Parts: sequence; structure tokens; C-alpha cells
Amino acid sequence: MTSENSSSCHRSDCRTQMHYARHGEITDAMRTVAERDHVDAEKIREEVAVGRLVIPANIHHTSLVPMGIGLAVNAKINANIGNSAVTSNIDDELEKLHTAVHHGADACMDLSTGGDINAIREAILKASPVPIGTVPIYQAVAELDDIADLTPQNLLDQIDYQAKQGVDYMTLHCGVLIGHLAKTRGRITGIVSRGGGLMAKWCMDRREENPLYTHYDEVLEICRQHDVTISLGDGLRPGCLHDASDEAQFAELDTLGELTLKAWEQDVQVMVEGPGHVPFNQIADNVERQQRVCHGAPFYVLGPLVTDIAPGYDHITSAIGATMAGYAGASFLCYVTPKEHLGLPNAEDVKQGVIAYKIAAHAADIARERPGARDRDDELSRARFNFDWNRQFELSLDPETARSMHDETLPHDVFKSAEFCSMCGPKFCPMQTSMQLRDPETYLPEPTSTNVTADATSK
Repeated sequence: MTSENSSSCHRSDCRTQMHYARHGEITDAMRTVAERDHVDAEKIREEVAVGRLVIPANIHHTSLVPMGIGLAVNAKINANIGNSAVTSNIDDELEKLHTAVHHGADACMDLSTGGDINAIREAILKASPVPIGTVPIYQAVAELDDIADLTPQNLLDQIDYQAKQGVDYMTLHCGVLIGHLAKTRGRITGIVSRGGGLMAKWCMDRREENPLYTHYDEVLEICRQHDVTISLGDGLRPGCLHDASDEAQFAELDTLGELTLKAWEQDVQVMVEGPGHVPFNQIADNVERQQRVCHGAPFYVLGPLVTDIAPGYDHITSAIGATMAGYAGASFLCYVTPKEHLGLPNAEDVKQGVIAYKIAAHAADIARERPGARDRDDELSRARFNFDWNRQFELSLDPETARSMHDETLPHDVFKSAEFCSMCGPKFCPMQTSMQLRDPETYLPEPTSTNVTADATSK
């Protein structure tokens, strides 16, 4: 196999990661993904070639360290950042980006809807080593007085502009069709996707079909020229448990399956977005259905949230669902912050969301028995048993918080390296007892019979 660095392509002759993979070439990006996830590079190439793995890596994103999304590699997480029309600025968004990356986000989406959106995105792309995604319709609509004034060319121009800037993946709500809209009438919360809602309103106001669907071939040409990964948005995703797994959700999913195949015909990489609110017992079925309908394309899920009654704690309700989704076969987990449903997240909210989802992704990798996934857990456990506090903190997902919590409850320096914590203290510490049990000099009585009579068992 020869190595080809796709970042050397120009618009006129660009070839996507899927193109190279299908022609038997292992790119530098594929090698980076293989090294990061401890997978053979040829395996990465094979998975990209058939569409089961994507490497969002726009040829213009010069600060990028490529990463892969798919079942052949570890589960990845996305952190949403971006301003609103009423708050935030470039410095705030860069702080959110740095917070997300510092705590382990594998990718970020800039969802800005106000201010100088181009300048914000430019700054984020320049600073980001992780892939950056966007939802182009947000800016296209923000620049108009009325959504009915939006033309198909406006959307295509916006997609092209952001692709030239270096955006690695774009959420495009191509599957929100006029024929699907009436299917949402029996829902409690209707359409909750911001992009899906905009697309639905445009279709109703203009009495026309979704332009991202009718002009899909032109969208594919833009994405192919810059190697932008399409994230087929679930504009009709359920926004509450009542609405989960309904006719509208699955009608759109069927359309996304068709669009996945069309993208692959043009060597365009695709992942498919999934539902936001799903009862726990329906999550595995949702993942299995997406994998079947969308031909194994990576599944990108928001949560799912497994209950609707915890505003302020939805990073927890959704991380529960994300763990199950990851175990069932979702490859990319979009975080939810404590501010979900309540307001624009700040840097601390971003941190809380990222940590919750790093836990979810890691737990899913362990459950899927990914090679080496539990090594860090075992090493931390050994450090914990040996009261090696510094090593335990180093191995933690959030070392700063772990250290501060420990030191807060054992304030005196003499206790900060003590062989006990403030929960049990030295007198009640079971690990101290376990250490004594391991000492060969410690007397232990011979094991006695543990036979239990049938009568005793029945009682």
C-alpha cells in the first residue's frame, strides 16, 4: 500500500478518504487513526472503503489531528459549542473549545447563530486540533429577514463557503420531506430539532420540497471537492419519550438510508444522526434499525435521554442512554450539558457534559470488550489499593476535581498521602485489612465446609 496525504489535494483534483480507501491506498490520516485506536491500518482502510468508518478531515483544516468514527475504533464524543443571537463572543467560544478538548472531546460542533459567525468559525478552526462540524442552515437563515426568502442557492453557497473554510463535517437535514411533516401531528413536542424545524417551516412557507433533498447531487459535489463528511441530520427526532420510535422518526430514517447510498456513489463520507429522547428499553432496537436501514454507516446519537423529568441534570439522563447506545453499536455520542432545554452552556457546563460523555463512551468500549479498554481502569484500581493518590489522580478523567475533593476532606498536608481517605479513616479501612490478608505471615484459619441443607436454603 502507498501512503497518500489527502491534505495536499486542491479543489480541482481532491480525492476523499473514501476514494483513496476504495483504491487500496492508506492515507496519512488513516495511519493516524490506526495508531490512535491501536487498530491495523489496513483494517481502517477497509472500513472507510465500505462506509462503516469515517474520518472527518477537510483538506483545508490545517490544525487537525485526524480521528475516526466507526465500530472498528473506540467510541468518540462530540461537544457542541457556539453562541446565540443574544450572548457570547469569540473569546467565550474559544474558551469552550479549549475546555472541551482539554477534557477529552474528540470533535466539536460550532452551532453559532448570531454575531460575526464567519469570524467565530474561522477562529475555532484555526485553534482546533479536533474535527469541527456545523449546521449550515443556521447561518443561511440568520443572514435573512424571513426564512421564506431562503433559496436553494443560498444554502449551496453557505455549504460551499464553510467547506472552503475547513469545516470537517456538516449536519444537513436532507431527509425532512413534506410528506413526513403530517406524521408529527400526534406528538407531544412536535419537531424539536432546530435545523429540522427551519427546514419544515421553509417547506410549508414555500410549498416546495426540501432543497437539500432536491439539490442533493450538488451538495455531494461540494462535499467531495473538500472531503467534507456529511452528517445526515435527524430533523424529526423525538423530543420526549412519548414521541420516540414513531412513524415520523422512522420515515425520515428510511430516507436517510437512501441518501447514504447516493453519497457513497460519489465517494462522500457519511454518518447518520439519531434520536434525542428514547426510553431505555428502546435504545438497542433504535441502533439496530439504523445500522440495518443505513447500511452500517456510523451512528451519531444525541444522548439519548432516558427520562424527561430532570432539567438541570440532563447530562446524566443522557449519558445513561449514550452508554447503552454505544454498547448497542452507536459510534459517535453527542454530549448533552446540564443546560440542555434551559439555556446556552458556558465553559463549566461544557466541562460537565464532556466528562459525563467520556464516562459513557469509555463504559461502552469496556462493555464491547475493545482491546485494552479496561487497562486504565485496572491501573487506577491498583493505584487506589496501594494508596498511590498521585497516580490515581493522573489516571482520572478529571484529575483536578479528583485531587481537590480528596484534599478538601483531608486538609492537613500530613494526611494528603495517608493510607486512608476521609470516608473510612484508618480504623475502618477495608483495604488495610486486605493488605494484611495478602501477607503470607498472616494467620488464616483453614476453610470450613459451606454446605447448606436444602431446608436452610428454602428458608
